[in-house]
Amino acid sequence: MLYDKDIREPLFDFLEEKYGRIRILEEKMTGTARADVLMIMPDSLCGIEIKSDADSYARLKRQVKNYDIYYDFNMVAVGSRHASHIEEHVPDHWGIITIDETEEGADFYILRSFKKNPNVSVENKINILWRPELAHIQELNGLPVYKQKSKAFVREKILLSVDKELLNKQISDELFERDYNTIAERINAYRKGISQKPRRKRRKTKYKKSSGI
Repeated sequence: MLYDKDIREPLFDFLEEKYGRIRILEEKMTGTARADVLMIMPDSLCGIEIKSDADSYARLKRQVKNYDIYYDFNMVAVGSRHASHIEEHVPDHWGIITIDETEEGADFYILRSFKKNPNVSVENKINILWRPELAHIQELNGLPVYKQKSKAFVREKILLSVDKELLNKQISDELFERDYNTIAERINAYRKGISQKPRRKRRKTKYKKSSGI
């Protein structure tokens, strides 16, 4: 029986060989669910749910709903125990990878290729980015800094100003470069930059003396 821990590393090697330039992020929060794998591609994102032979479908319906909000493509990678009926549990646009146990280890086969997710939008995808990543996209596109504005305000300005095709690529670029070891420093530096912004001086109000009447 193949367990999750037996699948991940061989799966990542298989994906890299199949799709070329990719980056893998594991255990990525996706709405109210956690994506097992986020595969970043040059202009798109692919969510991958892993169902080993030891797993059930108990949470899959909710997981599918969350994946479909954020990712351009989605796939499920399943152990041989699930291979014969997994197509009943995921939408037609989801790709399916089946995993067999062999003497050499896990063997992967694409049962069904993924198709473009009809539910995704760049408006949802941009929510994945952190504030310093949004700030870099603002810089790349010559947008104002908006340091005193909320993330929601900044996202809206980016969406109104940047071509969707270009923005999809820039979102992927930011995630390719995301460094979990330094992001805390980047966020602190960003916040420090906001707090050091000179405050507008208060205008002194002149009061007239009372006439005493």
